[in-house]
Amino acid sequence: MLQEFNKVMEYIEDNLTEDIEVEKIAQIARASEYHFRKMFSYISGMSLSEYIKNRRLANANVDLINGEKVTDVAFKYGYQSVDGFTRAFKAWTGILPSEVIKTKVQKSFPKFSFYLNIRGGVSMEFRIEEKKAFNIIGVSKRVPIQFEGVNNVILELAKSITEQQRAEMHEFKDMYPHRVVNASYDFDDGVLEEKGELAHMIGFVSEKTNKFEDLEEINVPALTWAIFPNEGLFPMTLQSTWAQIYSEWLPSSEYELVKAPSISFTEHDKGTESKYSEIWIAVRKK
Repeated sequence: MLQEFNKVMEYIEDNLTEDIEVEKIAQIARASEYHFRKMFSYISGMSLSEYIKNRRLANANVDLINGEKVTDVAFKYGYQSVDGFTRAFKAWTGILPSEVIKTKVQKSFPKFSFYLNIRGGVSMEFRIEEKKAFNIIGVSKRVPIQFEGVNNVILELAKSITEQQRAEMHEFKDMYPHRVVNASYDFDDGVLEEKGELAHMIGFVSEKTNKFEDLEEINVPALTWAIFPNEGLFPMTLQSTWAQIYSEWLPSSEYELVKAPSISFTEHDKGTESKYSEIWIAVRKK
């Protein structure tokens, strides 16, 4: 579906100064007009007409900066009058079109590219990165799979780390994120169900190899990673992001999972309720 949505975005871009036919959009999207409008609004968080209006006004902003007359720009983007264009432009940018010509102030609204999912108005951001081989060095334990709340067994594992182990692990903070990560791997068959167990490691991502008897090491080959930054209340936001990855992103993306540890980290050192986290999953194109 995302492929078709991106083709629609290209069609809209090619026709910003023309009449955009929703029937044509539905054909490109391979869906009914009703279905496309509903899905577009659900995924993007705005209506199709609002998106088209914002793209036209953003392009009009550029045209005004480049010296085109307000009257010409208004009719170019389908407005029936200069007053109508002026009202819409000021409502969107906060300034008059004539002021843009003088001040060269620009407000941007980039073309959508659908590499994200949105649920309940919360965007799901991600990036794809190629990473060279690395090791994860730390302590591990088999823990129950748990989707919500604090996993007490993982909490016990964290509390069991000795001062000596903590000092040893900090010798391996030579790679991003340069902080403690949580790595989950070796799942029981119930990976997508709240049952069974998985192996969980608390440690550091490193180019180095382990030299301590009281630490363990996971070797991770060079892989492609989908990385999902998120910020909010911990652990609810992090767990919600995990759920979105499996229920929304993976089914609709061009990627599939590769057998490798799933990695996450959270910035606990900032004294706020809102915590920044990242989730890394290894993927390959289907």
